[in-house]
Amino acid sequence: MQKKSLFLILKILVSSVLIWLLVLNIDFNLSLIRPEEIRYFYLFLASILFILTILNNTVRWLIVMSVIGGTMKFLTTLKILYISIFLNQALPSAIGGDVLRIFLSRKAGIGLREAINGVMLERIITILGLILLVLITQPFVITSIEDTSLKIIFPIMAVVAILGVYCLTWLDRLPRVIGDWKIIQSLANIALDTRIFFSNLRFSIYSIGMGVTGNILMSLIVYCCAKSLSIEVTVLHCLVLVPPVILILTIPISIGGWGVREGAMIGAFGLVGVSSSDAFMLSILFGFSTLFVSLPGGLFWISGNYKNEIEEEEKDLNDR
Repeated sequence: MQKKSLFLILKILVSSVLIWLLVLNIDFNLSLIRPEEIRYFYLFLASILFILTILNNTVRWLIVMSVIGGTMKFLTTLKILYISIFLNQALPSAIGGDVLRIFLSRKAGIGLREAINGVMLERIITILGLILLVLITQPFVITSIEDTSLKIIFPIMAVVAILGVYCLTWLDRLPRVIGDWKIIQSLANIALDTRIFFSNLRFSIYSIGMGVTGNILMSLIVYCCAKSLSIEVTVLHCLVLVPPVILILTIPISIGGWGVREGAMIGAFGLVGVSSSDAFMLSILFGFSTLFVSLPGGLFWISGNYKNEIEEEEKDLNDR
């Protein structure tokens, strides 16, 4: 318990220090936004897009779970995902939310193997969709990005990701000497489920496609936040620059990504001429918008009513 408290305090300190260091180097006099200058229509639109993102990701996770045998109904999956998004605001980035999803899936009656592998596979698909989106959109804005290293990093990441998934599918077929290692044994089930999932071409294409649409929606949310602050960026800029920021947020060194997200936003949008102060304000607005729209997840958490309806129906039939 003391270790958990210490890690929590450290992450709060990291978030605070990162934000403080960023603020020291930003001249807010150039772009101080007053409440009456915010275009609230775009914030409303961002909220709608956020809800669509949650629905998109719910369906994606459902598809993955159904292929590997972890059957859940839509409402159960939606509630668990919404709860993880809400509590992720106080957890160490997306990794904390993934652990919570596994825990709640178990409480909903899903087997341990399906719960772990379903979340891990869904995360892999999200990253594949993210990389694919950037590869598709990058050529349209390549002329506005001067850093040549950024022009090749995502093609390299795509090759590494594909090789990584391929290697993952073979972890249960390693020679016995290596296969007896505990860590390899624990990954063997993931390898089998990964192979099962990607051998189902129809569902794997659907899922990766929904990984792309999920990242498109997140990019559009940032675009709407930028429009609400009258920051001059295009949709294509957001489609290319936001996915890497989301990827960086998976690093579990801060609370809810605060501090890390602001630094990543400043670095990413600085490539297309957005000032540090504007990018900082954009990140803060995006963070608070995410927090506001995720509040229903808190109600789901308090109610505790996220048990799997499929199991409840089976129990009712057995009782009869």
